[in-house]
Amino acid sequence: MESGTTTTTITTVDHDHDHDHNHGGGTAISDVHQDVIKTHILTRLDGATLASASCASSHLHALSTEEQLWREICSSTWPSIDDPRVRHVISSFPGGYRSFFSDSFPLLRLHHRSPPKQHHHNRPFLAEIISAVDVHYKESLIFSKVQENETKSDWFLCSPLRFDLLGQKESVQTPIRHVGEDQAWLDHLEENLKLSWILIDPTRNIAANVSSRSPVSVQRQWLTGDMQLRYSMVISGGEDWSEVVQCAVVVTCEGKVGGAMQVLEVSMQVEDLEGKHLNGKDGLVILQGAMESGKRKKERKGEGKERFEEFLKMKRERKERKQRRERALDMACIATGFTIFVAFWSFLLFR
Repeated sequence: MESGTTTTTITTVDHDHDHDHNHGGGTAISDVHQDVIKTHILTRLDGATLASASCASSHLHALSTEEQLWREICSSTWPSIDDPRVRHVISSFPGGYRSFFSDSFPLLRLHHRSPPKQHHHNRPFLAEIISAVDVHYKESLIFSKVQENETKSDWFLCSPLRFDLLGQKESVQTPIRHVGEDQAWLDHLEENLKLSWILIDPTRNIAANVSSRSPVSVQRQWLTGDMQLRYSMVISGGEDWSEVVQCAVVVTCEGKVGGAMQVLEVSMQVEDLEGKHLNGKDGLVILQGAMESGKRKKERKGEGKERFEEFLKMKRERKERKQRRERALDMACIATGFTIFVAFWSFLLFR
């Protein structure tokens, strides 16, 4: 995890058992003053390590659940959530910032055989959704924004679902300078430009990160010369929860060699295996189901790209099957037409 904090390994003896195993003169973690632990140890941990440390002993668990500790970790990981509206929503989570971290840090994954607890037709529909987005270049924050979208209007429900964080004439200047050969520069961006897109349901007090941390593809657009970075999260979708869809986040940047790079676009859409962008209603149903029932797991490096490539493979296979069916249907129509034609002329000749 890259959050500006230090990862530390803690070896501990549980307070309930240390008297039986401490005859060698060692010091148990419970013997260390709690102010020393909180100030000089726990504040140096990242969220994942702190969560592990809290399971090591009852003493550490009590110290590791303090709200201020988790608030600082979440704020350093996702600066956007310092927005007053987001802070208010997180304060309503069952475990506050600790619950928010548990929802948002791991990779979101909704398995095909794990349908939502409640069928989506009976689930109350989201009235509002909040996006908290942060883009980092190496360790530096270059873009951060919170956006609230109402989801009840007919326009939203019927139009293709798309969250745009920048207007058409907006751009964000960055300190990043384009250096080196073109392909090497694209590879450099793929390695160093990190993004998180956290969706927050302020009614149910749940959240989910719907973006891979690293880009799954980086390419230069041939027409404009702009650089386009795609981040992707593949989750289950569809009415029977056996399909998959892609939450596609696109970051478009402009920058010439030697010049400063500008961010021109940060947007998100939901795409199915047919290549169609889902409308607001269908896309929101899937996102809501993923937020409620999605499995979370620690992201392995390169996993987002692997799942994106699997998604592209499934799209190709779907397209090929569709083309085969269409060719078979065309041949059947031709054969039927030819049979009718022969029968008609046979009828005329032998009348």
